[in-house]
Amino acid sequence: MGSLYYVLIDIGVFSLVVLGVLMIERRVDAGLSVRRRVRGEAGPSAASSTTSVIRREGVGNPLLAWVQNSSLNDPKDRQKLRRDLIYAGFRSPAAPAWYVVIRFGLAVGLPIAFLLSQKLLDRPASGLQLIFVPLFLAGLALIVPRAFINNRAGARRSQLEHEFPDALDLMLVCVEAGLGLEAAFIRVGDDTFESHPRISEEFRAVSQELRAGRTRADALRGLAERTQVDVVKSFVALLIQTDALGVSIAQSLRTYSQEMRQHRMLQAEEKAARIPVLMTIPLVAFILPVIVGAVMLPAIINVMRNVLPAFDHAQGR
Repeated sequence: MGSLYYVLIDIGVFSLVVLGVLMIERRVDAGLSVRRRVRGEAGPSAASSTTSVIRREGVGNPLLAWVQNSSLNDPKDRQKLRRDLIYAGFRSPAAPAWYVVIRFGLAVGLPIAFLLSQKLLDRPASGLQLIFVPLFLAGLALIVPRAFINNRAGARRSQLEHEFPDALDLMLVCVEAGLGLEAAFIRVGDDTFESHPRISEEFRAVSQELRAGRTRADALRGLAERTQVDVVKSFVALLIQTDALGVSIAQSLRTYSQEMRQHRMLQAEEKAARIPVLMTIPLVAFILPVIVGAVMLPAIINVMRNVLPAFDHAQGR
């Protein structure tokens, strides 16, 4: 029992050290990337823009390939899981296999960890607790990964909707300066790599698909499909119609950019209008009882000092 306790402590310390090293490495890499961009040197964004546009769709690891082939037999379920992971920002071809591994590992590991932890307690669980708690942990492990994916996908859509107007303004500047639409996608994707990483990733994916030979309409429809954001879908429909009708792209982007600014202002006003309603809850729950107590306190003290003694005297107490 004592040796197991020290082993768990060593594993925890090792995990914390690895996590700290990874965080420091990311922080240092981000600082070096900013310095390279300030000096005009080639950074991660420039390197990614010159990489191959051909993407591997297969799983290279044999173990992950076996997990994916053995657990995701239905092509429809596999495609749906793949699409949900892309919506959440996990684009790797091995993402579905990793999802299955993590989900199965949690479903097995959490009950085992609970049973092992009972050996370290002075009063371990017994009876029905040893049955229902592992079952609950296994069910929770099967639900939490799906909830995490859905929550991450919703958060990513909100962040894309927040980042898109700034990227649209920058694209309008690029087009009015004389760049073509493909070059504008590349320039906006590179310049927004640090400040707006999600929309930058999507724009760079569009530019890579265009360089790979995909038509502009199909690349733009792929952008709308990956983001699942209404404003991006409207932007894609606008560009496709503009390209089909031969209308000036700069004029269309200028009009849509103005509409996006108005949309952002309306959203800000809507959130500001919700503040009084949201403030009502803490006002009623915390502030109003204090005010009522402060108002009623003098009357309560008066009753306790004068009325109650007189009542007790009249009762002969």
